[in-house]
Amino acid sequence: MQEKEKSMTEAVKRHNEDAIDSLERYLGNTIRELRQKHGLTIAEVADRVGISRGMLSKIENAQTATSLETIAKLANALGVSLSSLFRNYNMPDGGAQLVKNDRGMEVVRRGTKCGHTYHLLAYDQGPTKVFEPFLITMDDASEVFPTFEHSGVEFIHMLEGKLEYRHGKKTYLLEPGDSLTFRGEIPHGPEKLIELPIRFLAIIYYGMALEE
Repeated sequence: MQEKEKSMTEAVKRHNEDAIDSLERYLGNTIRELRQKHGLTIAEVADRVGISRGMLSKIENAQTATSLETIAKLANALGVSLSSLFRNYNMPDGGAQLVKNDRGMEVVRRGTKCGHTYHLLAYDQGPTKVFEPFLITMDDASEVFPTFEHSGVEFIHMLEGKLEYRHGKKTYLLEPGDSLTFRGEIPHGPEKLIELPIRFLAIIYYGMALEE
């Protein structure tokens, strides 16, 4: 039991030491980057703070720990707040998916015909599909559209043009800037294209049902 507690204590100690090392490296790199960004030399910053040039060099290279008071003086000398020095510390790595303009994946859905295109704006979501965002373009006024039914909630936001959109027994006039949210299991779809070309965003969220 004592050996286990000793091992856990040592593990916690190593973790804390690693965290301190990581913080010192982060602070050193941040201070150096800010100093260089403002075109300041080590001597100029050290004189402003009231520490030796060697001490500042060690701080920038994570070779020594320093007091919070000195860090606050360094922040002031570099023209930033103390909190801004730590802003990006322990920041999680990003992993966003960027789809550039006109690079959305063109997909075929039931009822897709000439003059009616769907561009999927996010994909590769893993085994469980949470949502689907589409950019839908229509430029053929003679086309007859089928109704759609699907699980989840759909959100539509008009970007260009004008149309009547049916949801169940009701129709809604949608113009640029208008939004419409509805249950996907109720039959819905474009009823009448009034002003072409038409472009709108349609986002289908599968994670929950719309409340009454």
